[in-house]
Amino acid sequence: MTYWLLLKTAIQSIRLNWLRTLLTLLGIVIGVGSVIAMTAVGQGAQDSVVARISAMGSNLLIVNSSSSRSGGVSSGRGSSGSRSTLSITDVDYLRKTLSSSSGLTPIVNATGQLIWGASNYASSVNGVSVDYMDVRNRQIETGVMFTEAEQQNRATVAVVGQTVVTELFLGEDPIGQQIRIGRIPFTIIGTLKASGSGFGGDNDDLVLIPYTTAQARLSGTQYVSQIWIKAVDKESMTPLEEELIQQLRTAHRLADSAEDDFTVRNQADMISLVSESTDTFTLLLGAIAGISLLVGGIGIMNMMLVAVTERTKEIGLRIAVGARGSDILLQFLAESVLICVMGGLLGLLFGVGGAYVLQHFFGVNTSLSTNTMIISVGFAAFVGVAFGLYPAYRASKLDPIEALRYS
Repeated sequence: MTYWLLLKTAIQSIRLNWLRTLLTLLGIVIGVGSVIAMTAVGQGAQDSVVARISAMGSNLLIVNSSSSRSGGVSSGRGSSGSRSTLSITDVDYLRKTLSSSSGLTPIVNATGQLIWGASNYASSVNGVSVDYMDVRNRQIETGVMFTEAEQQNRATVAVVGQTVVTELFLGEDPIGQQIRIGRIPFTIIGTLKASGSGFGGDNDDLVLIPYTTAQARLSGTQYVSQIWIKAVDKESMTPLEEELIQQLRTAHRLADSAEDDFTVRNQADMISLVSESTDTFTLLLGAIAGISLLVGGIGIMNMMLVAVTERTKEIGLRIAVGARGSDILLQFLAESVLICVMGGLLGLLFGVGGAYVLQHFFGVNTSLSTNTMIISVGFAAFVGVAFGLYPAYRASKLDPIEALRYS
């Protein structure tokens, strides 16, 4: 039996039972479509998180203070017994000694309610250096960034994010306006371009002031909360991290056997960790959706078994006029595979359409993968073979005499 004749016979059989075929087809369509749509959601989530981390700045190392210890027991970062181990002296030392760094900035976290006229708003206030804009890949929307001279003179100037502009100034132009952070008046000299939601929060909900001002007027300490360091390129991140650890240990006069009193986070490691987590999430979504495909395969087997029973006399007649068992097997297998391939292609349209609807009408970030689409349709064909093989084998083994007597 030629392949064209097999295909023609399969199409004729499907047309004769089109309603049952359509209902069976739905299981494959839903299965393939769900796999494509769900993996698109998972991949979109991964891309979104990676983009948010990357928006923090490129090729970054983030240095944090380690928790203090008492009797060998860590008090935990942020607990009442913890203290900062990073100071502005460390920042100055690293500026002089790090060879593969293209910039760094201290971060001094300050607290205080923002007050403008009758309005007030709680935002994140960060004391930073003039290098912050380059290290974090941020840009000025209106006005200017504070200067080195203003940083040295502890000027009470501030640059605000777009969320602060909206929430505190209600959309009015904030340039030149004076606000109070706590009890200290600051003059707004610039606004940041919108960056959107980022890893850990809203990148636009912040106020930038000189770190010298933050230390002298708000925090009252020479310690810094973090140090952000930008590598020249991705290839230099590992050497920079090793150099950074060594230089900080030297600056803190730590013995060879002593543990680091600081922690270093590599942005590439953060992206890798998040990618692994979201890969697991995507795999879980795909597996759940794949159950629909499995159910669809069972439906195919059920339909083909019914078809074998209904067409027993036809099978006996074909064998009686010279058809071989292998011809009968291929005939039923071709029907099963054709149904699953048709379901796979329709499921492909269903999945792509579902991903489009989720993204454009519900705001869910999705990312379609060509490999996933090819694998899904291919797996649908495999389901046709796997679940159609037994009914086809059963049909090929029918006794022609008994089959002809079947009514």
